[in-house]
Amino acid sequence: MAVSEPQLTSARAKTKSVYVETFGCQMNKADSENMLGLLAEIGYNQIDDLKQADLMILNTCAIREGAEDKVFSYLGHWKKIRRPGTLIAVGGCVAQDAGEALLQRSPGVDIVFGTHNLFRLPELVLKAERERKPVVEVIQELPEDLPELPVIRQSDISAWVSIIYGCDYNCTYCIVPYVRGREKSRQPGQIVHEIKELADAGYLEVTLLGQNVTAYGHDLNPEIHLGDLLREIGKLEQIKRVRFITGHPRDLQDGIIEAVAETANACEFFHVPIQAGDNRTLRRMARGYQVDFYRKMIDRIRAKLPDAAISTDLIVGFPGETEQEFMNTVNLVEEIGFDMCNTAAYSPRPHTPSANWADQVSEHEKYERLRFLNSIVSEVAHKCNKRYVGKTFDVLVEGRSERNPERLSGRTRTNKLVNFEGPETLIGRLVDVQIESANPWALRGSPFKG
Repeated sequence: MAVSEPQLTSARAKTKSVYVETFGCQMNKADSENMLGLLAEIGYNQIDDLKQADLMILNTCAIREGAEDKVFSYLGHWKKIRRPGTLIAVGGCVAQDAGEALLQRSPGVDIVFGTHNLFRLPELVLKAERERKPVVEVIQELPEDLPELPVIRQSDISAWVSIIYGCDYNCTYCIVPYVRGREKSRQPGQIVHEIKELADAGYLEVTLLGQNVTAYGHDLNPEIHLGDLLREIGKLEQIKRVRFITGHPRDLQDGIIEAVAETANACEFFHVPIQAGDNRTLRRMARGYQVDFYRKMIDRIRAKLPDAAISTDLIVGFPGETEQEFMNTVNLVEEIGFDMCNTAAYSPRPHTPSANWADQVSEHEKYERLRFLNSIVSEVAHKCNKRYVGKTFDVLVEGRSERNPERLSGRTRTNKLVNFEGPETLIGRLVDVQIESANPWALRGSPFKG
């Protein structure tokens, strides 16, 4: 970060407060932790009270139209409640896409910064403080040498670690390559060093992140793959669990599956988005594979890891999708037996080919299909979860249950949410829990006393 020492010294002399609201994926959550780390270097401390903040940051998501509309709704509210002198900043994917045009739709925003220049945030804030006029900086490419950024983690138990940025695919519905750029992997030494520091700090779990995490390493010299990285992290015995999300099916090579099977701390959980269960729809989405390719990939996972949990993403109502093509997706959910599915109605996004196609599915039809698909997804997930009843699993306890604060909540290695009663002292520990009941979304149990 290129903040001069005089600026840094002066900024630290006046401690201020920052509130960050994060929309979207885990990558955005990791970016927000970096924002907090960067801003701490110029004297900003995180607070949870929006109304008391000296700097309010909205870290945005543009994956769907509804998410973008939510951004401007929040900004309208923030401008009404902010105190005199408080700055409002907008970062993330909406900022990367809109740039200066964001100020036209939401005048009163003080700082607009994109996904590629996050490391410049302290300088932009200092400039806005000094000049008291809007500051907009959005660059179109990631820097050649990715700077290592400070971070303030939001959990003491589990940590996000970004390992690759951007996406080289050009799916016809997806805005991510436009707002996140092309794939760029971090050096393995940097990643392992970061995770070693997490291990030394007492973290038990890390999740490796990327828009296409399974593509990790193909752009490095020498070329490596995610499985190689998993094996290196596996040497850190203090780290008990390693996960990775989200990848593209074409990049989930056998070496990655084998590394998960052979590395003690690699979790038996694969999130591999198929998006649709119909070949014509997949072709029009430009996904680069057919349904049978995906089936064979799942077979390879289950051959190596019979008890692995598998989740996916599904889009319904893609332009031109017929009723039969939609039912092919429904049938595939039942055939594969996904543990979990993230489902969404197709949302046309700017800069994507499918947004301009003539054969758009009506909103009514999209949401009727989504409602039906969700009912099937729920039934299948419930069936998967029932297999856990009567068995005992080690659960990493994350905190109190959101639905019932009297219960503790944590996750199995296969990413199943487990709720159970127990003392606060178990938070942050691995606990054997015997599963007593299951619903489509979570398991219920008791600490194993055997």
